[in-house]
Amino acid sequence: MTSAKAYWHEDAACRNADPDELFADSARQNRAKAVCTGCPVRTECLAEALDNRVEFGVWGGTTERERRALLRRRPDVTSWQQVLDSARREHEQPRAG
Repeated sequence: MTSAKAYWHEDAACRNADPDELFADSARQNRAKAVCTGCPVRTECLAEALDNRVEFGVWGGTTERERRALLRRRPDVTSWQQVLDSARREHEQPRAG
C-alpha cells in the first residue's frame, strides 16, 4: 500500500506552473516562492527536497541557498518529513493561557 503523502505533488499549487518559473535564477526566485504561499503541501514538498538533497529550484517555498543552510544547521536530521510534521503539530496546538 502506498502512502497518500507519496502523491502530495497532485495537490501542489505549482502543479500546472511552467517549470522554468520554478527553476528560476536568483532575480526571479521570489516570484517562484510566491507560488508556494498557502500551498497545502508546502511541508511535504520541502521535506522531499531536503530528504533527497535536491540542489536546484524552489521547493516548499525555499531556494537552493536556503535549503543548504538548513542542511548545514541540522546535519543530524535523517527525516525532514518527521521534523516538519512535528513542528507543524506544535505550531497548530492551541496556546494555553
